[in-house]
Amino acid sequence: MINRIVVLIIALFLLGGCSNEGSKKVENTKQASESTHPSQDQNSKNVSVNTKDKFDEFFSGIPEVPKDENGFIHQKNGEYAGVWDGWREKLAADIKDLPPLPEKPTEKQYDQYFKYIYSLVSQDFPDPQEMTKKLEFSMYGNPDLPDNRYQFKDHFNIEIILDSSGSMAKKINGKSQMELAKDAIQQFISKAPEDANISLRVYGHKGTGSDDDKQKSCSSIEQVYGFKKFNKEEFSNALNKFKPSGWTPIASALEESKKAFEEYDSKESTNLIYLVSDGIETCGGDPVKVAKSFGDSNISPIINVIGFNVDSKAQKQLQDVASSANGFYSTVSNGDQLTKEFKRAQQVMDKWEDWKKGALSDAEVKKVDDYFEILAFLNDWDLKGLTQGNNLDSVATFLLNQGKYNYNQKEEIDKRIRNNIELERETFKDLKEELNSLSKENYEKIKKEINEKYNTNTIPN
Repeated sequence: MINRIVVLIIALFLLGGCSNEGSKKVENTKQASESTHPSQDQNSKNVSVNTKDKFDEFFSGIPEVPKDENGFIHQKNGEYAGVWDGWREKLAADIKDLPPLPEKPTEKQYDQYFKYIYSLVSQDFPDPQEMTKKLEFSMYGNPDLPDNRYQFKDHFNIEIILDSSGSMAKKINGKSQMELAKDAIQQFISKAPEDANISLRVYGHKGTGSDDDKQKSCSSIEQVYGFKKFNKEEFSNALNKFKPSGWTPIASALEESKKAFEEYDSKESTNLIYLVSDGIETCGGDPVKVAKSFGDSNISPIINVIGFNVDSKAQKQLQDVASSANGFYSTVSNGDQLTKEFKRAQQVMDKWEDWKKGALSDAEVKKVDDYFEILAFLNDWDLKGLTQGNNLDSVATFLLNQGKYNYNQKEEIDKRIRNNIELERETFKDLKEELNSLSKENYEKIKKEINEKYNTNTIPN
């Protein structure tokens, strides 16, 4: 009997041990399963974190939206600042990786989205410091000016350096940028003084934009007209000899221009150059270095650089080209704006022609039409402000239609757009009052006050 009880106890003990071992195995299996297969809540948290990281990563490095007038003045041109044919198709491709707004966006995420939209359409607002340079140019012939380039000389030489790279085929309201540039150039040169020497230089007009044609295109720099007096038929034929084609050798074009100008010393010649380009140097040259060498030479050219529908990278380089030669820079986005830039030189050429004929009095020589330059500055700012506001609305609506956010979320984006437009309009109003009051002062005071207030060196990068 006792033996049976002992055997029964041992059996129960063994069964209990097996049961505990089984429980441990089940528990261990459960823990292993949980470690390799997180719960649904854990999955949701991980997905949320990854999505947020990707969202923040996409929007990193985008410039801040301006908060004051200096912010507007020194902002860069967005890729969609100008209105050109086919922009919707390109933008649709560009936003392929743009993450949509989450279902419940934070204020920061709304701000990031607006900042991105703003970076696409931001305008290159005119710089008051550039205005003072152009004002000095308009005072051409005034003996009180310290810059010898602006004194009357016996000879007046004008060269247009025109970008004929493939990107100049981009269309604006049905006409290519090249067609618009040719129209503006033809109109400008046709009004040049009859004794002026005219030159037209073109680059990137041979080959294609392919790598195989790079060497051919980068070496394609040609003076298709001049230096000689203007002849309408010959000049028109020269303009029609080329079309948008290849790469962008800006540095080499400036080097060739410098060689051609060597016989025109600044002691006897006013040397005026217009460089029109829609992009950055793509042939490996250093246009800033070449422009500085050109500007420091005995040629002493007055170099006007015009960026035609440029992005921020090209804008920066072209600004540096102008600055290194102590010249001027302007951004234009259509044919009318380009024509206005050329018109600035018209009054200078007219003044030289009158002086040449002895039909200019001392009083007329010293007359400064600063109101004209200030009005041109304000008109330019006003137009760009209105354009920027319209483009903000257009792109915001486009992103809505592309499913990047819903109607309720767009209201938050629109609120930020309205606030930005109000700030820009208020900035314009303040600038208008300030510049109109300055127009009553003399040129030196205007220059001093503007340079002190808008000095680029005081603006953080």
